[in-house]
Formats: sequence, structure tokens, C-alpha cells
Amino acid sequence: LPPALDSTSEPPPIFDGTTRLYISYTCPYAQRVWITRNSKGLQDKIKLVPIDLKNRPDWYKEKVYPPNKVPSLEHNNEVKGESLDLIKYIDSHFEGPSLFPNDPAKKEFAEELFSYTDAFSKAVISA
Repeated sequence: LPPALDSTSEPPPIFDGTTRLYISYTCPYAQRVWITRNSKGLQDKIKLVPIDLKNRPDWYKEKVYPPNKVPSLEHNNEVKGESLDLIKYIDSHFEGPSLFPNDPAKKEFAEELFSYTDAFSKAVISA
């Protein structure tokens, strides 16, 4: 695994055509997007860029993702955030096995589970 970048680290060459997933190894929201990347077999297509959240680099907020949180995804000269949105984005914009069912009723149920998962994760973290 690559070392986490901190306040002393130089930024990667941002918007050079490389797709990058900015994460923290300890962030559960980032981990679920990281799992999505790996489940779809995209380790060679989406580069992992870990960030040290306790000593995060200034360039991350200034040049990559102004909300200054992880995960974020740099793709097609844009940066997107929010883990559940990124899971859906990666699933629909990259090859690999689909993570969502095709059946509309099952897809609706999957969306419901997603919203519950987010609420559950927030409750666990706040406890």
C-alpha cells in the first residue's frame, strides 16, 4: 500500500488524466469506496492516494477537494465526493461486474439499504 501523504508531501500531478481515489486508511466511508474499486477489479485503472487526516496537506483542500474530506475521486478532470455517490459513480462509469441488480424492484431495495447503511454508520461513529 502507498504511504499516506501528509502536510510535507508534494501533490500528485492533479488533472493529468489519471483517475485517483483519495482515501484515508482509517476512514470507513473511504474504505467502502476502496472496496468498490477492488470489487470491480479497477486497481490498475483507479490509483489509490491515501491522505493522513491528522496531518493533511494544504494542497488537498486548495487544489483537489475544497470540502477537505475523504473519499474523493478525481476522474475526467473533475473531483467528486461523498462515499455513497462515489460507489454509484464507479459502478456506472467503469467496467467490471455491476454492484447493483438490474431488476427495478431489487434496485429500489438496494437504494433503500444504501440509505440505511449510511444512517447506521453515522450512528455507530457518533456512539
